[in-house]
Amino acid sequence: MVEYQRRVDAELDNLVSGGIAAISLEGAKAVGKSFTATQRVAKTFLLEQPVARQLLEADPNQLLTGDAVLVDEWQHVPATWGVIRAAVNAGANPGQFFLTGSASPHHPDTHSGAGRIVSVRLRPMTLVERGVGSPTVSLGQLLTGERPAITGSSAVRLSDYVDEIARSGFPDVRRLGSHARQALLSGYVNRVVDHDITDLTGRRLRNAVALRRWMAAYAAATATVASYETIRDAATGGHMEKPNRATTIPYRDALEALYILDPIPAWAPTRNHIAELASTPKHHLVDPALAVSLLGLEPAALLAGEEGGIEVIRDGTLLGNLFESLVTLGVRVFAQAHGASVGHLRVHRGEHEVDLIVERRDRRVVAFEVKLSGEVTPEDVKHLHWLKGKLGDQVLDAAVITTGPNAYRRADGIAIIPAALLGP
Repeated sequence: MVEYQRRVDAELDNLVSGGIAAISLEGAKAVGKSFTATQRVAKTFLLEQPVARQLLEADPNQLLTGDAVLVDEWQHVPATWGVIRAAVNAGANPGQFFLTGSASPHHPDTHSGAGRIVSVRLRPMTLVERGVGSPTVSLGQLLTGERPAITGSSAVRLSDYVDEIARSGFPDVRRLGSHARQALLSGYVNRVVDHDITDLTGRRLRNAVALRRWMAAYAAATATVASYETIRDAATGGHMEKPNRATTIPYRDALEALYILDPIPAWAPTRNHIAELASTPKHHLVDPALAVSLLGLEPAALLAGEEGGIEVIRDGTLLGNLFESLVTLGVRVFAQAHGASVGHLRVHRGEHEVDLIVERRDRRVVAFEVKLSGEVTPEDVKHLHWLKGKLGDQVLDAAVITTGPNAYRRADGIAIIPAALLGP
């Protein structure tokens, strides 16, 4: 497979050509922030290296050479943010400053950067960027409300999607062999637990084992709205005494600050015609491959092979949730490219829920359900019809994302789109 250009490249080029002088690339470690930024600068300061850190601590004005510079992991020397912000105020050139960060610590030397430093989120590679399939359906076209023709076919099978779930969207991880990849993902988790949490909070982690359990509990809750109590019980196993919120919420907050947890917020329409909407976010890790690693799984644990030419699923619920997480990753990246946001919808008792709601700035939406199958039944589209009945023309389009081979539009107007055929 040939990997394609990252979608964020076009977003950055548009910002620079539009006159933006300073851009902060944000996201988890290993998503490719540094590589993406270094393609656009003449000089790089790698602040995880003590020598570079000490240099800028002594004199952060060394950033002001007039050349395009990258401050990698800027949070190690927070004063750099203020220096760059002041330089932008003074009339810096478009694309003169890039910053990358894998954490967002509060520090009195930092400012919001509003109006001066533009933040851009970078997530792991989508199926398109990995070279899996050739997209024939554009999210951007769906967002126009013109109900484009839905066509195309894909040779990507369920086993290919399972492989991509485990292979990861981290660029340097996915290129490795299976054994090396598993070792690196495990090491990634160890790095978060043993170093990153301490670096972020400034305090030594008292119970590293407990944090690993919490991460595994969130992995098991992928693409669900599992409650705090459910995740706490899963993380603490058979212990009679359960930790209280004051003890455990900092774990969650730190993992979100490190971009390891990447929940989907609950969505609600501006003019709420839907009663009893739930506000609970849907849980996702930054990359479903991390969930697979934390749960000690591999593709063979998710898919049992073939019987009579049919691929046999071992755990349909878990695999369905991991597939939804893979699809969600792509939809979020594509939506960001169009200035749209992504949420999920669920009423309190769960009678109706829609996996993904992509919302334009004018609050009109495209709704998606995600289905671990190539076959789509009336049951699979009923929530989309319910939503259209509630919101009318506020729903621009609706689709089911599948593992099947064909893209088409049903007689009832619902689009059926194989995951490998959905692009920006």
